[in-house]
Amino acid sequence: MATFAKPENALKRAEELINVGQKQDALQALHDLITSKRYRAWQKTHEKIMFKYIDLCVDMRRGGFAKDGLIQYRIICQQVNVNSLEEVIKHFMDLSTNKAELARTQAQALEEALDVDDLEADKRPEDLILSYVSGEKGKDRSDRELVTPWFKFLWETYRTVLEILRNNSKLMALYADTAHRAFQFCKQYKRTTEFRRLCEIIRNHLANLNKYRDQRDRPDLTAPESLHFYLDTRFEQLKVATELQLWQEAFRSVEDIYGLTSMVKKMPKSSLMAVYYAKLTEIFWISSSHLYHAYAWFKLFQLQKSFNKNLNQKDLQLIASSVLLAALSAPPYDHLKTASHLELEHEKERNLRMCNLIGFNIDAKLLETREVLSRSSLLADLVSKGVMTYVTQEVKDLYYLLENEFLPLDLTSKVQPLLAKIAKLGGKLVSASSVPEVHLSHYVPALEKVATLRLLQQVSRVYRTIKVETLSKMVPFFDFSAVERISVEAVKHNFIAMKIDHMKGAVIFGELGFESDVLQDHLSSLAVNLNKSWSMIYPCQTKASKLSAMLPSLGDIVDKEHKKLLARKSIIEKRKEDQERHLLEMEREEESKRLKLQKKTEEAEQKRLASEFEERKHQRIRREIEEREQKEAQDLLNDVIKKKGKKPPIIEGEKVTKQTLMELAMQEQVRERQEMEKKMQKLIKTMDHFERAKREEAAPLIEAAFQSRSAEEKLLHEREQQHEVEFSRSRHDGDVREKNRLARVLEHKMEFEERVVSRRQAEYNRLRAEREERLSQVLKARKEERDIKRKMLYFLRTEEERLTRLREEEEARKRQEAERRRKEEMERRAKLDEIAERQRKREEELEERERLRKEAILRGTPIDKPLADVPGLGSAAPAPAAAPAAAAAAGGGGGKYVPKFRRSAVAEPAAPPPAQSSDRWGSDNPPPSDKWRPSFGGAKSKFSR
Repeated sequence: MATFAKPENALKRAEELINVGQKQDALQALHDLITSKRYRAWQKTHEKIMFKYIDLCVDMRRGGFAKDGLIQYRIICQQVNVNSLEEVIKHFMDLSTNKAELARTQAQALEEALDVDDLEADKRPEDLILSYVSGEKGKDRSDRELVTPWFKFLWETYRTVLEILRNNSKLMALYADTAHRAFQFCKQYKRTTEFRRLCEIIRNHLANLNKYRDQRDRPDLTAPESLHFYLDTRFEQLKVATELQLWQEAFRSVEDIYGLTSMVKKMPKSSLMAVYYAKLTEIFWISSSHLYHAYAWFKLFQLQKSFNKNLNQKDLQLIASSVLLAALSAPPYDHLKTASHLELEHEKERNLRMCNLIGFNIDAKLLETREVLSRSSLLADLVSKGVMTYVTQEVKDLYYLLENEFLPLDLTSKVQPLLAKIAKLGGKLVSASSVPEVHLSHYVPALEKVATLRLLQQVSRVYRTIKVETLSKMVPFFDFSAVERISVEAVKHNFIAMKIDHMKGAVIFGELGFESDVLQDHLSSLAVNLNKSWSMIYPCQTKASKLSAMLPSLGDIVDKEHKKLLARKSIIEKRKEDQERHLLEMEREEESKRLKLQKKTEEAEQKRLASEFEERKHQRIRREIEEREQKEAQDLLNDVIKKKGKKPPIIEGEKVTKQTLMELAMQEQVRERQEMEKKMQKLIKTMDHFERAKREEAAPLIEAAFQSRSAEEKLLHEREQQHEVEFSRSRHDGDVREKNRLARVLEHKMEFEERVVSRRQAEYNRLRAEREERLSQVLKARKEERDIKRKMLYFLRTEEERLTRLREEEEARKRQEAERRRKEEMERRAKLDEIAERQRKREEELEERERLRKEAILRGTPIDKPLADVPGLGSAAPAPAAAPAAAAAAGGGGGKYVPKFRRSAVAEPAAPPPAQSSDRWGSDNPPPSDKWRPSFGGAKSKFSR
C-alpha cells in the first residue's frame, strides 16, 4: 500500500500511471488513498481525486471499486460538504449512462456497416461458420459483446447509488432522481426483470427505514419534502409498471402508495390521486375485476369533477359514460353464493383490502353482509349522486334496457345498435391529463355478455322450454357454444336455473333437482327400463320361462352390483372421514399455532415490561441531565432572542439545545416561506379565475369570428380557383396557337442549329490545339527551371561544404597555436620557478652566515677567525678586501668621519660569496649593500630584496 504526504501527490502519481497505460495501478493507488484513515479530513482535492477515481472505475467497469470508494467518500464528506458527494454521484451516473449509450450506438453502427468483400455473396464463409457454431445472429452477438457489459455496469451503478443514498435525508432529491433514471432505463430498454428487482430494492429501503428509526441522518417521512419525494418515486414506479405491462408490480406499487399515505395520515395532491385511480382502472380491467374497475372509475370521476376546474363538458361526459359502462360490465350475480367458508373469509379480507386501496373506509363488520361492494349498490350510488345526468344518451338508454326494462324477445335487438354506437365513442381527453384517452369500445364484449345473461334471465321467467335455434337467433352476439358457456357459469352461481337437452335440441328452464339426488336408484331404474325394452322388442307367452332361460345369472349380476354399491358407499364414507380428520388436524394445528403465538406474545410482553423498566430508569437519569441542559439552553435562547428585540419564548417540556435553536430559526424561515407560498397560491388562484373568466367570455366571440372568417376565406378560395381555371385555360390555348405558328420554321431551325454546332466544333478543336501547344511549352519551361534550380542547389551545397571545411581547418590551426603558447608559458613558468628556488637557497645561506657571525660575537670568538673554522660552514674563501678595511679601521686617524654602524661593519670580516655562484642578475658580484643589511639589534636578521 503506497503512502503519500499529501493527497495531491496521489493524484499526480495516478495521472503519471495513466499516461504510461497502467490504469489498474492508478486505480489501486487512489483506492488506497480514499480508504486510508490518514486522509479523513475533507479537502477540495478529495473531490478531484474522486472524479479521477470514478473515471477509472467506469473505463475499467469496476463496479465494486466504485461502490467501496463512494462509501468511504460518504464517510469523509457526510458532515462537512455533502454537496460534493452529490456532484461525484451525478458524475458517476452521467458517465455510466454516456458509456452505455456510446456502446449501443457503436453496436448499431457495426450492424449497419457494409463490411463484405464480395458484394454478390450474402454472407462470408467465416460468418456462416460462426453463426452455425454459436447459434446467434450478428446483432445478438454484437449486443452480447458490446452493449450487454455496459448495460450491466449501468444497472450496477443505479443499484450502488441507491444503496449509498438510501438513509440520507440531505440527499433525498438525488435518491428520487436516481430512482427515476433507473425506471426510465428499464422502460427504454424493456428490462422487466431489472424493474422487478428495482421495485423490491426500493421497497426494502422503505421497510428498513421504518424498522430502524434511531439511525443517524434518517429521512423523516412526516416532513412534506420527504413524503413528496417518496410519493413521486412510487407514482413514477406505477407509471412505468403499467407501460411495461407488469401488472403484478403495478398492483404492489399501488399498495406501496397506500401504505405511505396511511403511514403519514395525509393524502397526496389531487393530480397524483388522479394518476393513482387511472392506473387502478387499468390494473383491475386487466385482472378481470370489473366491479373494482367500476369503483375505481367512480372515484376518478368524483376526483376530476371536484378538483379539475379545467374539465370541459365533453370530457366529463366521456368519464361519466366510462363509469356507468364499467358498472354495467360487472357480472349481475354474486360469486360467493356457492363458496365455502374459507373462500368467504378470503373474499372478505380481499374486499377489505380493495376498499382501502380504492378509498372506501369501511368497517370489517359491514363486509359480512356482502352488499358494500356490489354491482347493485354501485349503480344505486351512481343514480343518487347524479352521474346519470352527465352520461351520453346511448349509455343512458343501455342502462335502462339492462336494468329497468323487461323485454325477453327484443332485448338484444335493441341493445345491439346501442353497442355499435357506443363502440364509436371515445377519444383523447384535453382537460384531464391523468386519463389521456378513453375508449368505450373495450366494454362492448362484457356488455354483450351481461345482455345475454339478462336475456336468459328474462326468458326463464316467461318460458319453460325453448328451442336451441330460437335462443341462438335471439342472441346475435355469440354462437350457441358461447351462450352455453355463459349459461353454465350463471347456473353455477345460482343466477338462473336451466338445462340444455341436446338430444331434443331444447333449453329447459325452472328449478331442477341435481342429478346426485337420483343416483341412488340409478341402477335399478336402468334395469327396469332395460327389462321393459326387452319385453317390448321380444314379446312372448311364457314370460317366466323365457326370463329364466335368457337371464340365468341375473341373481349373480344383482349380487355383484350390490357389492359394488356397498364398496362405493364405504369408499365415500372413508373419504368423508378422511376429510373430517384432515379438517380436525388443521384446526388442531391452527390452535397450536395460536397457543404458540400467544406464548410468544406473553414472552414479548414480559420482555417489553422489563425493557420499559430499564428505559424508565435510564430516562430518569437522562431527564436530570436534560433539565440541566435545558436550563442552560433556555438562558442561551433568551440571550439570542433579546439581541433581536423580541420577547423570549418559554418552551416547556422540550429539550432546548443549540440544535433546537437552529431548528427554531429554520422553523421561522419555513413559516415565512409557507406564508409567502400561501399568498402566491391565492394570487395564482385569483389570476387563474380571472383568466378563465376572460377566456370563457372570449370563446364565443372567437368562434363567431372564426366562422365569419372561414366563410369569407371559402368564398375567396372559390373565386381564386375559378380565376385560376380560366387563366390556365386561356394560357393553354395561347400555347397551342404559338406551337402551331412555330411548327413552320422547325426545318430552318434544325439547319441553323447544325451550322452553329459545326462552327463551334471547329472553334473548339482550334482552341484545344492551342491549349495543348501552350501546355507543352509550359512543361518544357518548368523542366528547364527545375534543372537550373537543381544545379544551383548543388553549387550552394558544395560551396557550403568548402566553407565548412575551411572553417574547421582554421579552428584546428588556432587550437594548435593555443596549445603551443600554453606549452611555452609552462616552460617559462618552470624557468622562473627554478630561478626563484635558487634565490631562496642563496638567501637562506646568507641568513645562516649572519647567524653564525652573531653567535661568534656572543661567544667571544675572534671576528677574524676564518669561516672555515666554524663548524657547519665548511671551507670558505676569505674576503679579499678584509685586510685593507681592517687596516683602515685600526689606523683610526685617517681624518674621515665614519658612522658608528659603518665602523662596526668595517670591523667585521666580509664573507665572500661561494665560488662560481651566479646571482639572479647574471653576475658573480654580490648584491648591493643597500638591498640587504644585517641588523645587530636582535637575534633575528631581516633581509629585503
